[in-house]
Amino acid sequence: MDVGFIGLGIMGQPMALNLARAGLPLVVWNRTAERGEPLRAAGARVAAGPAEVFARARVVILMLADGPAIDAVLDRGGPGFAPLVAGHVVVHMGTTSPEYSRALEGDVRAAGGAYVEAPVSGSRKPAEAGQLVGMLAGEPAAVEEVRPLLAPLCRETFACGPVPGGLLMKLSVNLFLITQVTGLTEAFHFAERQGLDTGQFLDVLDAGPMASAVSRMKAPKLRERDFAAQAAAADVLHNNRLIAEAARRAELASPLLDVCHALFEETVEQGDGHRDMVAVLRAIEARTTGDDGRGTAAVNAAEGARP
Repeated sequence: MDVGFIGLGIMGQPMALNLARAGLPLVVWNRTAERGEPLRAAGARVAAGPAEVFARARVVILMLADGPAIDAVLDRGGPGFAPLVAGHVVVHMGTTSPEYSRALEGDVRAAGGAYVEAPVSGSRKPAEAGQLVGMLAGEPAAVEEVRPLLAPLCRETFACGPVPGGLLMKLSVNLFLITQVTGLTEAFHFAERQGLDTGQFLDVLDAGPMASAVSRMKAPKLRERDFAAQAAAADVLHNNRLIAEAARRAELASPLLDVCHALFEETVEQGDGHRDMVAVLRAIEARTTGDDGRGTAAVNAAEGARP
């Protein structure tokens, strides 16, 4: 049978293209129909709706924005849900709360289907290159059925135990990513406002022990003020909220994340939610100039900074 893929957004489209180019028989659907045209050109079948995807595919991958989008596609809570998912393996590759995923697994299994969490680490460029990292969770038999199908998408996959182990692992990784990119952006802002050659600053960074694949991806975007989205700021804020909620439920402190949370809220509020996460630079600049309504002195006082 075909493999199904639903959700051809900023990450989903290149992921599905890699599956099609690897020769997997693929059937896809996206709410915005034109997103399916590159898949059609790559040899995939473009379905008229989710029901056709499930009719043709045993394994159906979902790369959707959030829980409400998944529920709408699956008619979860409606009469169409159980007949749709029965006998299928539903693979949830997006990022939702761990609690949502655990509940979805329960509903899918109760309807006679199988369920695998498979969130990925990486943004659009790694998705295009098939260099994502997959974190799978679920019943072992279902995980082992799905794992080989992800080889064209992921340079490595990890089995993370039962649901929601995959999403908890993804949130842990994203906590580091968010704080890392925000730190890089603030350092760039500091160097720029001190009058340094920012190109040289980034070269020094790249030559030293702090260099990483992430810094090498984001540094040119900062230097050129290229805010075209690889990972959109609004999506980063969504992830930040999920991590913060999980931390609060577990009664964990998350001080660095909380600072980033505020900065990405400001980034989205000033209209940069569709831009890349390095657009957090604009929120930092607004704090420096006082354009965020707080003013530098007020910020320093509120955060305990020395003048």
